[in-house]
Amino acid sequence: MNLPSKEKTGKKPKVKTVSPFLSLQMGKRVVCPRCGNDWHFYEVAEDVMLTTRYIQNADGSFTPQSDESSILGEVKFFCGECNTDLTQFHNRLMEMLF
Repeated sequence: MNLPSKEKTGKKPKVKTVSPFLSLQMGKRVVCPRCGNDWHFYEVAEDVMLTTRYIQNADGSFTPQSDESSILGEVKFFCGECNTDLTQFHNRLMEMLF
């Protein structure tokens, strides 16, 4: 891309930049600003406590009865294709999780 130099025009050349952070409107899909992915995402929760309750069977084996989890730390949201941090869209995930 050839931009006119400051010496030739006396003005600083204008360069259009694209912000890596996009705003999201209701009804719109989350799209990764880096790779364009709009299908695969994952979240990572820090400091999680998992509690699984079991019963012991007559033969000595165990069968899980229930699972509980408590997230004590931060939860981050990532693009599943290029691993870009999309935590700014995590509230959208929570709103649209059915």
